[in-house]
Amino acid sequence: MDSKKIYSYFVLVFTFFAFTIISSDAYVQGHKKAPGRRRTPANGLNCDMFHGSWVYDDSYPLYNSSTCPFIDPEFDCKKYGRPDELYLKYRWKPNACELPRFNGQDFLMRWRGKKIMFVGDSLSLNQWQSLNCMLHAAVPNSKTSTSRTGSLATVRFEEYGLSVMYYRTTYLVDIVGEPIGRVLKLDSIDSGSSTWLGVDMLIFNTWHWWTHTGNGQPWDFVESEGQVYKDMDRLVAFSKGLTTWAKWVEANVDPSTTKVFFQGISPTHYLAKDWGEPKAGNCNKQTQPVIGSTYPAGSPPEQAVVSNVIGTMSRPAYLLDITLLSQLRKDGHPSTYSGDHPGVDCSHWCLAGVPDTWNQILYAALL
Repeated sequence: MDSKKIYSYFVLVFTFFAFTIISSDAYVQGHKKAPGRRRTPANGLNCDMFHGSWVYDDSYPLYNSSTCPFIDPEFDCKKYGRPDELYLKYRWKPNACELPRFNGQDFLMRWRGKKIMFVGDSLSLNQWQSLNCMLHAAVPNSKTSTSRTGSLATVRFEEYGLSVMYYRTTYLVDIVGEPIGRVLKLDSIDSGSSTWLGVDMLIFNTWHWWTHTGNGQPWDFVESEGQVYKDMDRLVAFSKGLTTWAKWVEANVDPSTTKVFFQGISPTHYLAKDWGEPKAGNCNKQTQPVIGSTYPAGSPPEQAVVSNVIGTMSRPAYLLDITLLSQLRKDGHPSTYSGDHPGVDCSHWCLAGVPDTWNQILYAALL
């Protein structure tokens, strides 16, 4: 073949491939979705899931509380007479993405043979029972078993070998009986932490009890760095105690085998002026969320403490930053429909209800 024919051959081949590439690129460009047509699904990494608003969704709730065998009376609002149902019909919609709908069967398959543990106070109990209800609704005929030993309660989904546990501890750090009385030890976390080892997912929580005083306070003194105090600024004490927890996590938990979450601060609604309705008093008889994406009272200072402490960790726990989305749900509490719980409960949450969204975000973060 002479040089002219070789040259012509290469020109022909180059022209063919150039045309193919340009045509393919034009096809892709012509078939791209218009900006904003479809919101990005959340997977815990590419989206801020914690800023948004509540929207009405008639497909909610995610389960019927009357068919869930795991709900304590204090959270079972429908059973104890709550007459309205609108509070059950709201879905959390982040500004930047769509939360995937919770898929209980997928969750059970992903965590087959594993152990999940909620560690904390009654707000952890609230979230634990919510997750159990969500999983049970997905496999209502699947065998489950329950057990309770001391501070540890377990629901086991037998067919999947999945244990979902709750370990009750109000402060995470220790309260120790000594000759002077009950001492809250901000630098010690020995009493229950051995139980937390060997678990595949840990979801921690504390704050609710740090503000208790008087007869509701389960300690007499505070100890920090070898010094004993009659009391201490509660935010300072909280920061010290949470720092002890963070150090324990870094020293004892292998992030390659155990996922660690912190629940974040669950707000209360005892002061209606916080959401701009001072005459309403508290959460009692509230039937709808705060409209929009902002809460008039702003962020509570304890939320900043949590963020700061987690920010100091070399391998930070995943913060389920549920504060704002929960602040907007002044309607979500048991109020006077809380079993034998006295008074008006504006701290905990009805089930079905707001903790289901916490678990929906947990699910999205695990995808």
